[in-house]
Amino acid sequence: MNLSRPGGDRPRRDAADDRGLSTIEVVILAPVMILFILVLVAFGQLVDGRGALDGAARDAARAGSIQKDHGTALAEARKAAEANLADVCSGPVSVVQKSAGFEPDTLFTVEVSCEVRGLASIGLNIPTTLSATFSSPLDPYRRTA
Repeated sequence: MNLSRPGGDRPRRDAADDRGLSTIEVVILAPVMILFILVLVAFGQLVDGRGALDGAARDAARAGSIQKDHGTALAEARKAAEANLADVCSGPVSVVQKSAGFEPDTLFTVEVSCEVRGLASIGLNIPTTLSATFSSPLDPYRRTA
């Protein structure tokens, strides 16, 4: 029969032995948690950039499809895309027509691309170029003047 204290013959740990342990945990865990939050913010910016590019491509295709001539259509598409992406892209916005010609009853297709900030906000200078494509039918009642 064992009449020793519960837990065996090990000596009791004193509360003084744990002093400073929580400080060490905070010093190690705080930078890891901050880095994790920054990575979440950076990926959130990438998702936001993807949505903004999709919207800009839609608006650019629509703005171009209601114009009366090809030159004006590309200029208006570029203007619409740049207006939508002013606070999203870190570089120039590229708008390229992907459809052939500008004849009635066809589609006006544009591809919009730019470099999104994303991971650069946390110091990782990895270029992240995103692009989106959208088509809009040429409006049969488009501007004539």
